[in-house]
Amino acid sequence: MRCCLSLLVGLLSVGFSFGQLVETLPPLADGKSPQDFQQMWNGFDPQAEPLEVEVLHQWEEDDVVLKVLRYRVGVFKGRTAMLAAVYGYPKTAVTTPIPGLVQIHGGGQYADYKACLTNAKRGYATISLAWAGRISAPGYQVSPAEVKLFWNGQTDAPNYRVTTDWGAVDGYHAPGRNPRNHFPSAGPAEWTLDSIESPRNSGWFLCALAARRALTFLERQPEVDPHRLGVYGHSMGGKLTVLTSVDPRVKAAAPSCGGISDRENESAVFRATLGDGISLQQIKCPIMFLSPANDFHGRIGDLPKSVAELQSKAWRVTCSPHHNHQDTSEYEVATQLWMDQNLYGRFQMPATPQTELQPETEDSIPRLTIKPDVGHKVLGVDVYYTFDGKANEGPQDRLDTMHRFWHHASATQQGDQWVAQVPLTTTEKPLWVYANVRYPLEQKITAAGYYYGIYEADQFNLSSLITRVPAETLVAAKVKVTLMPTSLIDDFQTSWQHDWFAYREPYWAKTTNKLRDLRWQPPKDAQLVLEASSPQPNQLVLLMDQYAAVVKFAGGNEKQEFVFKPSDFKNHDGERLAHWNEVRTLKLSPAERLRPGRGSQDPATLLGGQWKGDSPTFHELRWE
Repeated sequence: MRCCLSLLVGLLSVGFSFGQLVETLPPLADGKSPQDFQQMWNGFDPQAEPLEVEVLHQWEEDDVVLKVLRYRVGVFKGRTAMLAAVYGYPKTAVTTPIPGLVQIHGGGQYADYKACLTNAKRGYATISLAWAGRISAPGYQVSPAEVKLFWNGQTDAPNYRVTTDWGAVDGYHAPGRNPRNHFPSAGPAEWTLDSIESPRNSGWFLCALAARRALTFLERQPEVDPHRLGVYGHSMGGKLTVLTSVDPRVKAAAPSCGGISDRENESAVFRATLGDGISLQQIKCPIMFLSPANDFHGRIGDLPKSVAELQSKAWRVTCSPHHNHQDTSEYEVATQLWMDQNLYGRFQMPATPQTELQPETEDSIPRLTIKPDVGHKVLGVDVYYTFDGKANEGPQDRLDTMHRFWHHASATQQGDQWVAQVPLTTTEKPLWVYANVRYPLEQKITAAGYYYGIYEADQFNLSSLITRVPAETLVAAKVKVTLMPTSLIDDFQTSWQHDWFAYREPYWAKTTNKLRDLRWQPPKDAQLVLEASSPQPNQLVLLMDQYAAVVKFAGGNEKQEFVFKPSDFKNHDGERLAHWNEVRTLKLSPAERLRPGRGSQDPATLLGGQWKGDSPTFHELRWE
């Protein structure tokens, strides 16, 4: 009898029963596709089914308990789906329940133990979801190669690892298990839940459902306070954060680079159910949007409508200038601070900076007034504006979005407000403008960033919403163009670094989008001249989009002049740059890899090398 009982328990633990498994989702009502948010989620109870947790690997690091595990997502088309994840919490949480976080990776990325480890050191339990099957953890690495071993059931392979099993459906991505599986599609296929067009067929829906089940996992852990749950994620994980935050158990959310701009799908069914605005309208919890100003996936121009769609009135935005799909510490740390405020009550986030743009002024130069929360010490106020925004910007504008140039304007304090002039280069294009306010942190915060790089932040940034002014309004206000075209691209004085950017601070390599701005267009037959110096002999790489040129420093800090024609820049295949007119970016760095075109198997070409000694000094960049 004892043997039979053990067998029964074993069968139940892996999702079998003596009868047919009960489906997680009900059949479509009258065989019709869900047409709205309520119909899409109809019949789903994220707390109803057992979790059937399987621990695959466990270890401890720095007084943090870490596990690779799987939990039951649900039953679809008669088969159980299990999601793999990394879970971690501080050992001290055994006596005092702590907040729990769901962390959701982006496309092509992994569930990663570093998110769980760094969050645990700050007092959080975290489950990092491997919705695509990939896992990064000591002693348990699952790359796309291991995912395929799992798909093929190659249990005798040395690198075989148990990972996410979507069963009869396909929530995998990059790659999907089925080559024709695309997340933006609601169409039917042999691996989809419904046999007609339905939002329940999309990987977005499946992964959001799995993330809501992760909330159930957290609330059932003895070390977690079930009333203090948060969710955050990057890129595709940003959209999934928004889809998940409709769950009333979520008390704080922080999507980065996603969740605001998926609105143009060809399918009316998809737009009415899985479009970002649909879920945003359901969100009642406090939410922080991390939206770099040049991000292609979560466009800054969509932020005003996104916050207007929320039911929640507790929101903030942080927008780094020039950045696309990456950020630096003062922006990334907003996630940790938002969770600290809303799940711990140990931090108070300043209010959103209020701005007012006055196009019509006595000197015909627009003026922006910024009112930050002066109840907190302000380190600085910066204004950024561009003429590269479009009224109905969409996915088709991806390259323009990623490479637009943001002018910088310094703001001066006048009592409790700051004022900045916004000089224009044109009145024939719309003006987009916003303000950043920087605040100090009383204590440095260490955490894992968007791609799990460990950063340390000693300050943070809050942004205003963007103000967009049509060209017609500028003309009607009789605004003057005061920023005239010039051959001097940069003199590298004072605040020049506001026009350039880098993701690896404080490393000196910098990138700019200045060359596509109206003010710095090259004269006909112009040459590019760079004056720079280096203490030691070194190589400097100038990268223009995918074309590069290499120059050598003699060393000794003597200023050297380097002169370039377009043909001096070559791509991976040796093709020369034809002209300057279509260049989007310029990067100055010690080394670069030129990669072949899409689909090529050729290796990348390494230019430059390890930099020796102190950073170079740039003196002047100009057309001649």
